[in-house]
Amino acid sequence: MDTNDNIPRSTKIRKEIFSWVRVLLFAVAAAFIINNVLIVNASVPSGSMLDTIAAPSRLVAFRLSYLFSEPERFDIVVFRYPENESVLHVKRIIGLPGESVDIIGGQVFINGSEIPLDEWYLLERPWSENHSFEVPEDHFFVLGDNRNHSHDGRGWASSHYLPRENILGRAAFSYFPSFGIIR
Repeated sequence: MDTNDNIPRSTKIRKEIFSWVRVLLFAVAAAFIINNVLIVNASVPSGSMLDTIAAPSRLVAFRLSYLFSEPERFDIVVFRYPENESVLHVKRIIGLPGESVDIIGGQVFINGSEIPLDEWYLLERPWSENHSFEVPEDHFFVLGDNRNHSHDGRGWASSHYLPRENILGRAAFSYFPSFGIIR
């Protein structure tokens, strides 16, 4: 004899509903934790990161990337845009805290070096403007890979520098329109 035969139908229905509610609550909690603790889901709507990241693209960055280390030169990061922190941007770190960054004839020089930075990822030779930047402590200087079509640290109105606390994570992979590891 099945012991469930003695349980009223309404009790069985309540138990079934409760089990589905538990599963749903667990799924919502897991999604919240994953999206707010482990990853950042971001988009690149423009061609500012071509040829490294296609436009438009959706990508994932890991929030824990910088838990035990600091961002490094050439890392592609997702960050809260300093001029409107409700907007996420994706750019490549070029200048580190305390460094001087000189852009001369479209080439980047760090700390007065006579050898330009090896920027293997550039889509095309950048514009020929000249700029000089002194990166403050706890800040970074970021540029897009498609320099001729990127709104980046060179043109930000309030400050040319990205505060460390605005960095949410290091870009890991794109998943739309196609899957690819980001380097």
